[in-house]
Amino acid sequence: MMHELLSKFGAGSTGDAVWLLVGLLGQLAFTARFIVQWVASERAKASVMPVAFWYLSIVGGLVVLAYGIHKLDLVIILGQLPGVVVYSRNLWLIRKGKHVAG
Repeated sequence: MMHELLSKFGAGSTGDAVWLLVGLLGQLAFTARFIVQWVASERAKASVMPVAFWYLSIVGGLVVLAYGIHKLDLVIILGQLPGVVVYSRNLWLIRKGKHVAG
């Protein structure tokens, strides 16, 4: 029964099932960043962007990018690649700012 369900999602082998799980975990990390940002903003009563947002962005983006590369899915690759660059740059600027301030 589980095998039939997985095959409907393109996971015909154990390796495919593992990559499906990897892709889902990446998407979960990517989605979690919105929850983190929402909670932080609600607590501050203003729109804020916590550092955890950028870490979840880069982790989720890289994992989903790896999944897209594995699947050779150009839409996923082109959709994630620019974001990974932006997330990396934001983390670099945050780190640089702390170094200057610290």
